[in-house]
Amino acid sequence: MILLDGKKTSNDIKQEIAEKVAELKKHGKKTPHLAAVIVGSNGASVTYVNAKVKACEKVGFDSTLIQLPADVSEVELLKKIDALNNDDNIDGFIVQLPLPKHINEHKITLAINPAKDVDGFHPENLGRMVLDLPGFLPATPYGIVQLLDRYEIETSGKNCVVIGRSHIVGSPMSILMARNTKVGNCTVTLTHSRTKNLEEITRKADIIIVALGKTEFLTGDMVKEGVVVVDVGITRVEDASKKSGFRLLGDVNFEEVSKKASHITPVPGGVGPMTIASLLMNTLQAVDLK
Repeated sequence: MILLDGKKTSNDIKQEIAEKVAELKKHGKKTPHLAAVIVGSNGASVTYVNAKVKACEKVGFDSTLIQLPADVSEVELLKKIDALNNDDNIDGFIVQLPLPKHINEHKITLAINPAKDVDGFHPENLGRMVLDLPGFLPATPYGIVQLLDRYEIETSGKNCVVIGRSHIVGSPMSILMARNTKVGNCTVTLTHSRTKNLEEITRKADIIIVALGKTEFLTGDMVKEGVVVVDVGITRVEDASKKSGFRLLGDVNFEEVSKKASHITPVPGGVGPMTIASLLMNTLQAVDLK
């Protein structure tokens, strides 16, 4: 069994980006600038956004963190997005999800300039992905593709099962794995809560990508020998034996599934770091597109 080490791979990508940024600066070109907007003080969101800011520093990007109170109005948030859209110094920006219930996430996503949508959530970028046109890929699926590519996982002609149909991971992942590209050309089955006989489907899979948010959902008896497993889920579970008071679990029962898998991502240290690396790659691309 080979561990698909997202932490190491993301660090490799960051090093490559840092070298490109150094070249840009050497030739007097613009330093890439990523901005992040966070509304409220959700612990997981704050931790994640801070990790993004640190990643910017590591590769030599400029970064701006905009923190807004949880009770900020939708109108005020839209004004802030409009200001970022029109700020030539900002190459790309993200609005960290989830947002408070009084704010319409779809309206916020639509307000972001597609040319600065480095999270890859805007319908224009999603449409470009479907049509295989240049654009920003959703960060997490893009990171998974990079991880499979760098570990030279053969995907052509393979049976790939995606568990979960969210617009952020599951649905775009199914499209990317079916595209006529190096990491792609799979026969993809997109499964979800209404899927019948899920175990029969997963046992035939060569590649399984799990993005459900249900801890240890995929068990050893649901997979075949030699399967490649990508675990997108990450959930905090209370654990008094840990100094932090919690431990992190994925959507895969790692102990069981790893005994059968040829390749598998850990949690943490698998997909999470790759998402941040993809965000940096998209931001660098945003500079190139100008």
